Amino acid sequence: MYKKLSPIIILSVFASCSGGQKKEEQAKLTYPATRKVDTVDTYFGTKIADPYRWLEDDKSAETGEWVKAQNAVTNDYLSKIPFRDKIKERLTKIWNFEKVTAPFKKGKNYFFYKNNGIQNQSVLYVQEGLNGTPKILLDPNTLATDGTASLGGLSISKDSKYIAYSINRAGSDWEEIFVMEIDGAKKLADDIKWVKFSDIAWKGHGFYYSAYDAPKKGGSELSNKNEYHKVYYHTVGEDQSKDVLVYEDKAHALRNFSAATTEDEKLLLLYGSESTSGSSLAVKELDKPNAPFISLVDNFDNNYGVVGNDGNFLYVTTDKGAPKYQLLKIDIHGKPGYENWKKIIPESSDLLESVSLSNGKFIAKYLKDVTTRLFVFDMDGRKEKEIQLPGLCKVDALDSDKDDSLAFFSFNTFVAPPVIYKYNMLTDKMSIWFKPTIDFKSDDFETKQVFYTSKDGTKIPMFITCKKGLVLDGNNPCFLFGYGGFNSYYSPEFRMDRALFLENGGVYAIPGLRGGGDYGEEWHKAGTKCQKQNVFDDFIAAAEYLIKEKYTCHDKLAIHGRSNGGLLIGAVMTQRPDLAKVAIPTVGVLDMLRFHKFTIGWSWTSDYGSSDNKEEFDCIIKYSPLQNVKEVEYPATLVTTGDHDDRVVPAHSFKFIATLQEKQKGKNPVLVRIDTNAGHGAGKPTSKQIDEFADIWSFVFFNLGMNY
Repeated sequence: MYKKLSPIIILSVFASCSGGQKKEEQAKLTYPATRKVDTVDTYFGTKIADPYRWLEDDKSAETGEWVKAQNAVTNDYLSKIPFRDKIKERLTKIWNFEKVTAPFKKGKNYFFYKNNGIQNQSVLYVQEGLNGTPKILLDPNTLATDGTASLGGLSISKDSKYIAYSINRAGSDWEEIFVMEIDGAKKLADDIKWVKFSDIAWKGHGFYYSAYDAPKKGGSELSNKNEYHKVYYHTVGEDQSKDVLVYEDKAHALRNFSAATTEDEKLLLLYGSESTSGSSLAVKELDKPNAPFISLVDNFDNNYGVVGNDGNFLYVTTDKGAPKYQLLKIDIHGKPGYENWKKIIPESSDLLESVSLSNGKFIAKYLKDVTTRLFVFDMDGRKEKEIQLPGLCKVDALDSDKDDSLAFFSFNTFVAPPVIYKYNMLTDKMSIWFKPTIDFKSDDFETKQVFYTSKDGTKIPMFITCKKGLVLDGNNPCFLFGYGGFNSYYSPEFRMDRALFLENGGVYAIPGLRGGGDYGEEWHKAGTKCQKQNVFDDFIAAAEYLIKEKYTCHDKLAIHGRSNGGLLIGAVMTQRPDLAKVAIPTVGVLDMLRFHKFTIGWSWTSDYGSSDNKEEFDCIIKYSPLQNVKEVEYPATLVTTGDHDDRVVPAHSFKFIATLQEKQKGKNPVLVRIDTNAGHGAGKPTSKQIDEFADIWSFVFFNLGMNY
């Protein structure tokens, strides 16, 4: 079935917008033969062929051989790029600096993560007080020789005696929870399996968690639909078989539930969800035996997040009645209706991203044009002051305690790695707690924010980062990254791999597309379901703006997105194959007719809609990347995925690249890079990240005509 491959590649193609360099001929690649089957589905009278359906069985021997054949072609292509090794060497050097996260406090101890440079996984440290000696508490690097075991969620008991933590393996979303005594770092016998999409919430000598029933064996554990999520309570020292079932919903298979406890451990909070947007909320009084759950929200129309409590009063952020969010106070013993909830911090013109408690005050984090602002409010909602931040930034990992005057946070920009700050609520003083040293000249670069007009006249924000004094002659290589979905957004952040592109004259741009959470729920909804085309139009308009303003040109433009952003790139390149020279769809949702049939995909219908609904099918079929590949010339394309991705299963990428290779009419390469023992991205070891980015940037540099 598979013939021996010997593609011929000439690696001297250097595209130039000005035409100053001569293009040499590039031989067309020979791709693996991919078997086609006669599979046709009918959607509301419309027949849709799916000839590569067999690739959905990613554990079959035939698919395994196909993966090997595809990787052989890709590796052969990449190996002939003359500067690939130099790019990896430089990327490793940039990456190799000490990284520390903002510390968080529990009891007498502070906890933080540290990576000495290129450790595969960051290590969890603990120290007693701010001046204590840091000690290693958990080192995931000891769990797998290839670094593919990663530390997921964790939670510290109220007395800071125990830590419960989850481990992910090979990039899978499946987790195991373990328990350790913090003093002496003594691992206990507790081992909880088949955990997924779970918090860990302590109460006394145990904790709450969420799990599924163990899936049937047979190779489909990474692709089976996830159904009947349950909440359990585990007592430290007991076997998982003795865990107490706290909540289940037998009537609704496709609902997820997560449990949290308030800081005083007097209230159990139960969040329910049917999708990635909207939640129900119930509360149970733990100091009252056999107390029932009190339903505060029994639908999934809005989002809710409990900040903390004062006895039977809950402080909750929500977009109910406030698309840009507000903070409300709820008396769980009072009348449950929304009209009885008291406004503490009302909605403003900027997005209220989160609220934290510190020293009896609220620290409110706002997003203004996709950058962070911090304000302090008293408990009655009176604004007291703004915490002045040193420049255009994103604040992450803001950690504080309602009884402590110190708060820590991570200060992020596009041109330098995160700096950790300590803020004193009493003195209003801010100081650097940790600042990394990196082999990258951050001061040589700058970020500006522009606003451009999308197809329907909507103004879209975009960050542009490049060298200071960049000449706008239309010949600069440009890397345009986008997402546009699930109420998420990208504000200033430093990426080690993109530093390499910047220092080689590249322009890095990231627009705030609709579908994201840049301006609240209305902005999000404007890029969902039958309005999803707005996201693609926003991205295309960003590219056209960069070209019009002479930052770059079509032949110097690369476009990239991952996950939902992979869908973005797949849709844009099939709608506008002339837009960019290079396309990198990473772990993308590319078959929009069948995404909801695998693992947790059913929960994405709140953003995408479903092909089971006629009106939504009529919208989806117009942009679904897999079904819209035509016989035209597409950009140089490198699809990337992982063989253990159980969130966006690799079948999306497999079927898309097979179709692209079948129909590609030009000589631009269309390749797939399938990582082994790798998942959707979370927990990927440093070594694998460097390998992947070295390949991506080699592909980008070469196909944009950049010399390294």
